[in-house]
Amino acid sequence: MEPLRIFIHGLESNNQGTKAVYFRKNFPGMLTPNFPGSLDERMAKLQDLIAGERHILMVGSSFGGLMASIFAMENEPSVRRLILLAPAINLMEFLPYRGRKILTPVHLYHGRQDEVVPIEEVESVASRVFSNLTFHAVDDDHYLHKTFEGIEWEELLA
Repeated sequence: MEPLRIFIHGLESNNQGTKAVYFRKNFPGMLTPNFPGSLDERMAKLQDLIAGERHILMVGSSFGGLMASIFAMENEPSVRRLILLAPAINLMEFLPYRGRKILTPVHLYHGRQDEVVPIEEVESVASRVFSNLTFHAVDDDHYLHKTFEGIEWEELLA
């Protein structure tokens, strides 16, 4: 069965940002919706978009990584893989999930020079909640300007 692929942008981005454009160009059919509003509004839209899907590959960037993580925690059997780019799982909104663990494979990329989302906090939270975690600390910033296009997307989104 062909997986559903979705990219979830960050808080101050949209579906016209660099990463969304990259995914539309290189992975036709990948969903790159726009998520305006509060976390609750964004999560409701995400739920509506992918309700009933069973083989989901999610890419979440920053606040979108928080959203993808919450969705996976609440819908673990439906999520085949999470790819998180400097996910904001250090925020209070993720606190209710910090006492849980999921087995979903997670590939997390985080820049060592990230001045937006602290890598130490994210690594601490991620190592507690994601049992099947591959953590990539890279020589980059929050936006992964140097790293993003070099990620093995073909493999991760297969």
